[in-house]
Amino acid sequence: MRGWMRDLTDLALPTECGGCGSPPAVLCARCRTLLERAEPRRVRPVPEPPGLPVVYAAAPYAREVRALLLAHKERGALALTGALGAALAEAVRAGLRPEPGRSTAESRAGPVILVPVPSARWAVRRRGHDPVRRT
Repeated sequence: MRGWMRDLTDLALPTECGGCGSPPAVLCARCRTLLERAEPRRVRPVPEPPGLPVVYAAAPYAREVRALLLAHKERGALALTGALGAALAEAVRAGLRPEPGRSTAESRAGPVILVPVPSARWAVRRRGHDPVRRT
């Protein structure tokens, strides 16, 4: 289903929460609160490669948050865009704050850069939308 038709369907038909599956909202109050109260945190791979820039995640990629992201990305739950975008904005703001015990200048060696993982063209065609650009 293409973008405008999916938007219309999301508005017209009852649906279930993309996070926990409970009806009738695409984002129930419990999952909205979970996403809004998530504390962005710095994430590091192990082992951490030298020179890796500071990376923040909006929330742990698990359970309801994982389900919300997949509902938006793979099942076209476009009504989740605003809530996911707000969580992303919080992660960006976290990247702008100094790390505990360090000044802002010491915390960052350069500009803050938001690096989205682009969707492949075939995936955008299959989904009917580009979740990265939409968010």
